[in-house]
Amino acid sequence: QVQLVESGGGLVQAGGSLRLSCLASGGTLSGYHVAWFRQAPGKERQFLARLNWSDGGTYHTNAVRGRFTISKEDAANRVHLQMNSLKPDDAAVYYCAAKETTSVTTIYTRETDYDSWGQGTRVSVSS
Repeated sequence: QVQLVESGGGLVQAGGSLRLSCLASGGTLSGYHVAWFRQAPGKERQFLARLNWSDGGTYHTNAVRGRFTISKEDAANRVHLQMNSLKPDDAAVYYCAAKETTSVTTIYTRETDYDSWGQGTRVSVSS
């Protein structure tokens, strides 16, 4: 299994942007789905988006579609989450997760679907 490390979190004003990164080590992400989740205080971990490394296919939930974009950087074995038009409700710890799979079309949305997790990066949004 790959090891994941997130970076890019911080404090931003409402309406601003941040770009989170998830760096994988210990192997290539080929054959993996990589997802971003977030968890706000007192709330369950929420699935946001996923990318199929093999074909670049992406899926974004309704909650973030149009504001957040998941993408990959092949040479760096890295996945990004570009977050625009941030709102105070977006404040949370953001996690990336990876699942090794041969499926191309399945959208894995549950925490338990994913085998590898990063330690999280905190995003704070001031109003």
